[in-house]
Amino acid sequence: MSKTTVKDVSTEPEPERTIEVSRAMGGSRAFALMLVITGAAGLLAAWVITIDKFKLLEAKVEGKTFVPGCSLNPVVSCGSVMESDQASVFGFPNPMLGLVAYGIVICVGVSLLARARFPCWYWLTFNAGTLFGVGFCTWLQFQSLYRIGALCLWCSLAWVATIIMFWYVTSFNVRNGFLPGPRRLKGFFSEFTWVLPVLHIGVIGILIMTRWWDFWTS
Repeated sequence: MSKTTVKDVSTEPEPERTIEVSRAMGGSRAFALMLVITGAAGLLAAWVITIDKFKLLEAKVEGKTFVPGCSLNPVVSCGSVMESDQASVFGFPNPMLGLVAYGIVICVGVSLLARARFPCWYWLTFNAGTLFGVGFCTWLQFQSLYRIGALCLWCSLAWVATIIMFWYVTSFNVRNGFLPGPRRLKGFFSEFTWVLPVLHIGVIGILIMTRWWDFWTS
């Protein structure tokens, strides 16, 4: 009897962990729509910025001046951001990277709407991609606020879309056991995932307000 008890205790958890990690998982319709909408918003922003960037370069070659439509004032000045070194940190315009990345997000969302299921490694890779995206956006936010000294409205739309998709993809992975976490964390993500992107975006909004407080209140 004692040997049976030891066997039950030592071998029972191992298969559960194996199944948890190896099983394929799909997403809810709401989750899929979130990916499609945020991916579409980011893709729209990347597309508009890319077009304006080409127009800006064309105007320079022809000796003309081009002012993007979202350059509204000295603070909200897309042209200032596009002409900065930070706008081509990888050697090509940043939004060209967004054209690919946000397109992938849309494809994942559409696949989930078609009831596709993906294994653990796929979800973790997708999560890593959104982590890179939100990290890159954070760097761009710092550069815009404290180095370039200007904001781009289309960039801001891409920031918001990336933040939302990152937190919801992370929540999905934690709740389904693809990312380790205590039961309380899983419970929090099950009920209050929306709190994290709201707080994240709220902090950025506060930083923007305080950075140009004199301009907004003048």
